[in-house]
Order: sequence, then structure tokens, then C-alpha cells
Amino acid sequence: LFDGVYPFYPQQRKAAVFDISSIIVTVVFLTLACSFLLITPGIRGRARLYWTLRVLLSLFVGVVIVVVQFTGDWESGWVQANTSYKSFSPVQVSADIGLHIGLAGVNVTLRGNPVEQINETINYNEHFPWSFGADYDHSYSQGLQKGLPSPILYVAEKFSSQSPCGVHGQYRIAGHYASATLWVAFCTWVISNILLSMPALVYGGYMLLATGAFMIFSLLSFSTVRNSPMCLIQIGTSTLHVAYGGSFWLMLAIGLLCVVAGITIVAMHHFNLDLLKTFFDLREDKAEEHQEMLEVFINPHFVSKSL
Repeated sequence: LFDGVYPFYPQQRKAAVFDISSIIVTVVFLTLACSFLLITPGIRGRARLYWTLRVLLSLFVGVVIVVVQFTGDWESGWVQANTSYKSFSPVQVSADIGLHIGLAGVNVTLRGNPVEQINETINYNEHFPWSFGADYDHSYSQGLQKGLPSPILYVAEKFSSQSPCGVHGQYRIAGHYASATLWVAFCTWVISNILLSMPALVYGGYMLLATGAFMIFSLLSFSTVRNSPMCLIQIGTSTLHVAYGGSFWLMLAIGLLCVVAGITIVAMHHFNLDLLKTFFDLREDKAEEHQEMLEVFINPHFVSKSL
């Protein structure tokens, strides 16, 4: 032993707390939001409230579209069970086992209850990718070589390409098309922001409708995996069930928000264009231009001379 560390064995993996890609995307959008809030005092009147509402809602939609690409809770489930901890060992531990399915792979979590048991810290979160360019079976083989706890390997094996469950290909293809559809939604979101910043409000509304439609299409693509029965994940005497997670419901809410916003803009364009221009700060600009053209400044000195 060297200070309590075994010299020739891999050290215990720590649980992942944050996803680096999600942090980077969130920081970028927060920087944009803070930069806009710094310039809001320079906007006069009610236009300040309208600008703040539009920009913050738009940035929130954009960050959701990008961040959910890297989250792992499109489907998730937890179960508490007494299970064996290592292969070929009769020792059992009480633990919470979690399954988190994302577009790019699956995360299996094992957390002891309590965390300290059998002189070890039981707190694992292992990721097994299935996106195009990644080899799920290779990641699973690496987990076998590292000697991961039995519950993690048992759950991960259900999603391998060699498993009798046969859900590996379905999740992989569904996640791929859902991700591609979300990137298209991100492109239409950018175009809608460009159009709404110009006097082309109705076309910006159409692009918002397209953004919401593509977001809903991504949900439908991911939901196709529900058409096939999922194998039971039996851990001890308990069964691990999965259901749609936070990312799925957040995408549904934001998609419906974009659809409602797009329909509202298109309807207001046809029925109340003046109110729509006021909300997008276009009517006030025109009024100021006409006001400046009508004002005439006369020097009283020259007027008195001519008289």
C-alpha cells in the first residue's frame, strides 16, 4: 500500500456531476443574455420591456435546443434494490440504480444507500455511447475489463447490440434522427431571429412555426422506440422502469411555445398589424421619422432682419 492506495489496480471512478458540453453552451448563452441586459438601460419607454421579453425568451429557446443534445434524461428511471456488488462474490449492498437515456448514449448510475458500504464508496455514473462514430460494444467491453459493479454491467448489457432485447439499433437510429432534426430547428430559430429583427415579421412567424414543428418532429422520432417492447430490467426483487424524462417534456413545452408564438405573430399580422409593430418596436421608429420631417427650426435673428 502507498498511503492507502493499491499500486497495481485502477482507482475507483468518481460520479460525473456536470456535462462539459452543456456547461459550455449554457455559459455562452448566459454571456449573451448578460450582454443584452447591460444595454437595456439605453432603450427608452415600453420598448425596453418588449425587447427584454423577446430577447430573453429567444435565448432560452436557443439554449434549450442545443443543451438537450447533450443531456441524458430523455428517458430515465430509478429503483432501490439489494443486489450483488461484484461478480463471483456473495456480498450484497443496498443501492439506488438509475438509468438515464439520451440521444447519444445511456448513463447507468449506482449509488449506495448509504454511500459508504463494505469499506468502499459506492457512487458510480458510467456512460456508454451509441451515437454514430462511437462503439457501444467496445465501451461495454472496457467496462468488463475495468471490473465495474455487476448492476451497471447488467443494465448496460440490455442495450448492447448482442443483447436479445434488440433495442440497440432502434435507440441509436431514433437518437440520431432526433438530433439531426433538432439541429434543423436550431437553424430555423436563427433565421426567425434575423427576420423578426427586420420589417419581415410575418416570415419570422412562419420560421417560428417551423422551429416548433421540427422540435415536435424530434420528439416523435425519439418516441418510435416505444413501439417495440422493452426487456424487463430485474435487479434483485425489484424492476427498473423508465419513463420520459425532463429533457423530453422540456422540449415538448418549448416546441408548443414556438408554435403558439408563430401562430400569434401570423394572426396579428393579418388582424392587428399596428399592435404587432408596436411590440416589435417598429411603429415608434416610423413616428419619430415623420415627426423629424415635419419639425422646422427657425432662427429668429434672420426672421427679424427680413422683416
